Amino acid sequence: MSQADGHKIILFDGVCNLCNGAVTYVIKRDPKDRFRFAALQSDIGQALVAEHGIDTAQVDSIILIDQGKAYTKSSAALRIAKYMKGGYPLLYGFMIIPNFIRNWVYDFIARNRYKWYGKKESCMIPTPELKAKFL
Repeated sequence: MSQADGHKIILFDGVCNLCNGAVTYVIKRDPKDRFRFAALQSDIGQALVAEHGIDTAQVDSIILIDQGKAYTKSSAALRIAKYMKGGYPLLYGFMIIPNFIRNWVYDFIARNRYKWYGKKESCMIPTPELKAKFL
């Protein structure tokens, strides 16, 4: 289940407005159709989290599964940027910054995301055009 027909899988917090906005943002900048998406709260999201032994008490916002390996927090975000069109792949250069520093910034934003961006009552429902991108 780790790969969806060779695609990279992005697991996201389905009730987070910031996370939902980020998913839409990535979809628009993924012309090679590399990514598939699933909410962490979905059955598939829960199965993938369990399969990769991820503690959602520690990581509850974004996870990238690529070639059977799970990446979390800033590592996930920067690896996603690496495959987007435009100047975003340049952000991957921030991987040289030690993980604990990158994740401190990431965790600060993640901790405040509901306060700053709000929260939905339920996970987003993709439009018919986007449905194929969701697991």
